[in-house]
Amino acid sequence: EAPVPVVEVRRETRMLGGAANVASNLAGLGAKPLLCGLIGEDRAGREILSMVGQMGLRTDGIVVDPYRPTTIKTRVVAHNQQVVRFDKESKKPIDPESLKKILDHASSAVMDTDVVLVSDYGKGVVSRELIQELLALARKRDILVAVDPKIGNFLSYLGVDILTPNHEEASSYCRFEIEDEESLIEAGRILLSDLSCEAVLITRGKDGMTLFEKAGSVTNIPAVAKEVYDVTGAGDTVIATLCLGMAVGLDLPSSALLANFAGGIVVGKVGTSSVGPQELREAIIGYRARVDPTHRAAEPGN
Repeated sequence: EAPVPVVEVRRETRMLGGAANVASNLAGLGAKPLLCGLIGEDRAGREILSMVGQMGLRTDGIVVDPYRPTTIKTRVVAHNQQVVRFDKESKKPIDPESLKKILDHASSAVMDTDVVLVSDYGKGVVSRELIQELLALARKRDILVAVDPKIGNFLSYLGVDILTPNHEEASSYCRFEIEDEESLIEAGRILLSDLSCEAVLITRGKDGMTLFEKAGSVTNIPAVAKEVYDVTGAGDTVIATLCLGMAVGLDLPSSALLANFAGGIVVGKVGTSSVGPQELREAIIGYRARVDPTHRAAEPGN
């Protein structure tokens, strides 16, 4: 036998990923997301359609491309630690017909939405053309557009309202390491200016999050996670919760704070996962009790 790690498989699970994980997070918190994306004409694609349908969500916005595979990411996890991941996917730009189908659905769906949320996974779906068309649709109804970005595609997001890069993505775009408060502030300023955003939320792992707003305010939000097992999908949870907060009328700093709590919950779980309202409420109450033992929790329902 070759001198390589040998893993005895005891359990296999299938979880929604990509934009479907964002939709799962939104649905878990009580929203009704209108999911739009691309799958292949294969077994994995059919499983996605089935799982999305089981959540009670519409699937008519999911475009099937028979000429490319459904993205599959397989993670080997041992003792709550990821050992290796192998991917089956295509990253080439989607064909014009698929793009038109996505935009046709978006044009219809935007009539019933409060926020347009774009999660870019670098699989060839999100392009400058897609973003600009979505912005045009959203502007007609004064709808906020938020983007979870991907390294190498930042210039496609010109003009979006909210951008939620992580520390690494922000550093890559700015071409310098974010290593202290000064470089962090500079990165936020550059992103706001270059991409004409209204706000940028940089997620910083163990250092929490920092929200930069066009008006000039900078809000540091400390991390709340007690244990970190797996950061997979944490960005999905953050942008889903952030956008849901905005959709129900919270201001941006309050929405970011809520997203911070939600992100702190999912990193304590293994694999892509979502957060429920009760979990979120308990996390907030627990945190307040830790930082202020004299605080009395509100009665259920308040």
